[in-house]
Amino acid sequence: MFKNIWTKPHHILQQRSMVSAALIASVFFAASPTMAGNVSRVVASDDAITIHFDDVVNKASIFSLSGPNRIAVDILGATAGGSVTPGGSVAAVRQGQSDTDTARIVFDLAAPALITGGQFSADGRSLRIALRSAASDEFLGSLRGGRTDIVPPSNFRASPPQRRYEVTAPIASGLGGRGLPKIYGPADKSLPLVVIDAGHGGHDPGAISPHNSVREKTVTLAVAKSIRDELIKSGRVRVALTRDNDAFIILQDRFGTARKMGADLFISVHADAAESEQANGATVYTLSETASDREAQRLAARENKANIINGVNLGKVDDNLSSILIDLTQRETMNISADFAKLLLREAKPNLRLRSDSHKFASFVVLKAPDTPSVLFETGYLSNADDAAFLATKAGQQKVARSVASAVQVHFARRLASR
Repeated sequence: MFKNIWTKPHHILQQRSMVSAALIASVFFAASPTMAGNVSRVVASDDAITIHFDDVVNKASIFSLSGPNRIAVDILGATAGGSVTPGGSVAAVRQGQSDTDTARIVFDLAAPALITGGQFSADGRSLRIALRSAASDEFLGSLRGGRTDIVPPSNFRASPPQRRYEVTAPIASGLGGRGLPKIYGPADKSLPLVVIDAGHGGHDPGAISPHNSVREKTVTLAVAKSIRDELIKSGRVRVALTRDNDAFIILQDRFGTARKMGADLFISVHADAAESEQANGATVYTLSETASDREAQRLAARENKANIINGVNLGKVDDNLSSILIDLTQRETMNISADFAKLLLREAKPNLRLRSDSHKFASFVVLKAPDTPSVLFETGYLSNADDAAFLATKAGQQKVARSVASAVQVHFARRLASR
């Protein structure tokens, strides 16, 4: 039978257990004002990399990596997202948050280059990293030097707020102690596993339509269940849902669940909102540390804050997540994700409205599993009356589900053929 030829690759994916989140509520009294800068511009030339900020930052830590050659800069007290201009030895620049307080900028090198020095400007608002070209063996030898820390002038350095005391209370993982979710479909472990993630949930409603008051968390759960049912009909894949009720799950546990289960594909379902009620249509996002446009950047920033309640971050960024920004094993995964995004848009075109620029790139936390192809599917705009009405109906949800199911089947058929 056709279903029996969709087999998983013979290699075993390394799976790391995700760290349980901890709730840390800090109460501040008489705090000194804290300062932090956004990365406003990154420029690379033949002999230097210059990073500009719109305010002072705390510290920079620079290190080199091989395979392929690259330079990474961690900036404490900074937020990534500025414009980039590659040049000289730098072929490409990627940005992201290593954690909530640290921006990471990765420079892919076209040719080996050594870091010969680094210095902040007198006002603390730019960092210049001096470079010189080098032979490959000289570059590899420099890796043994580890990190180099650079601090801005003391009179401009950002000061952390002073805390009188803090209250700490452990909370359970976003899985709520329920363990891994149920797998639906054939009891055949050789079949591909698709994990569907219904965005938002619990105390986090997501977007709320001004037209019919439908909440994003309700729409995404209904659509996720419809996708599950449609995929099960094919008998060719197994399916799991990150949530099957109105539950809150931290972002790291969403893609962490997919990794723990050895998922072959992860699809996060959302329904956007925009300032203009005219904005309409579906969009598929795949991972990139550099957003494709300002809209993608703003959306990712908003979605990535889903872990924060009353200023308290419930999501713990572990070493696995921070290393993703420079982990080149993810590049193949990102390419597979982008291919699936194109398929999904092709299959969705007859069933629902699409944005004219319907494939975008952004740094969504839920897409950062390094070994699980992942997409975030914004099924429409709840701020648009027509989209909100479409997504609130069973018929509309089934059209979305049929589009996804068709794309999934073609995707795995292609993967099989390529092997």
